[in-house]
Amino acid sequence: MKPVLTELDGDISLEKKGFEKICDIELLKRKAVDIRRDIIKMIYLAGSGHLGGSLSIADIVTALYFNILNHDPSDPLWVERDRFILSKGHAVPAQYAALAETGYFSKEKLWTLRKLGSDLQGHPAMHKLAGIEASTGSLGQGISIAVGLALSLKMRKSNSMVFTIVGDGECQSGEVWEAAMAAAHYNVNNLIVIVDRNGLQIDGETEKIMSVEPLSEKWKAFGWDVTHMNGNNMEDIVKTTSNVLQNREKPSVIIAKTIKGKGISFMENNVSFHGKPPTASEYERAIKELGDIL
Repeated sequence: MKPVLTELDGDISLEKKGFEKICDIELLKRKAVDIRRDIIKMIYLAGSGHLGGSLSIADIVTALYFNILNHDPSDPLWVERDRFILSKGHAVPAQYAALAETGYFSKEKLWTLRKLGSDLQGHPAMHKLAGIEASTGSLGQGISIAVGLALSLKMRKSNSMVFTIVGDGECQSGEVWEAAMAAAHYNVNNLIVIVDRNGLQIDGETEKIMSVEPLSEKWKAFGWDVTHMNGNNMEDIVKTTSNVLQNREKPSVIIAKTIKGKGISFMENNVSFHGKPPTASEYERAIKELGDIL
């Protein structure tokens, strides 16, 4: 069963249908703006959090929750659901925003991010919040969990897919490649990994800190099918992911070229916003920029 978008009285809602529908790209773009606005507000109110990497994956996460994943917010443990694991767990504000926008919980809960006692921890916590499939944050562990989960589903002859987003800096972790090797060995072709290739990590450029290139050739050498896309172009995300879903002879990785801090001019490609909140003036400027897009 596929989630589809409908527009009622100008609002975008998720309905559970027995057929697949390709969603309108313009509606998805509008929803990605809403996701970015929620990310900015959450981290501003929390006074801490990871802006850059959350913004870089906002379009991908929007496409996943509103166009790609089989899921049901009214039944988070629906056995036939697709699973999404955010391996780069520090970017969880993007996932929280998508969960709220699709109806897993009240949007008001977003403003409790990182507060004492909140269900919205700084990294995903599966026992705290419906819709979180795995607790992640230690880089490399999320993709490892995804491989095991996908293998389990395959052994049960389930039609469910597993998606995971890993960071390009995360690809410096040896555990990522152990997971990649295992996935190829067991031909876990119900797994799609998306690499957020924004080129920056907390200390600067990935290629200066510990080069991950040639990234495509590395994944191919480990036995994966490799595809590329513009991870900040909604049409490309939907088209590329659909093509990958229809051609799955091996585990698949999509290397998504993105811009860290995408959507806010002064945050784009600015590594200083990797893990700091905006000031009051920066928050106001960011919200205005997002408002000008609509």
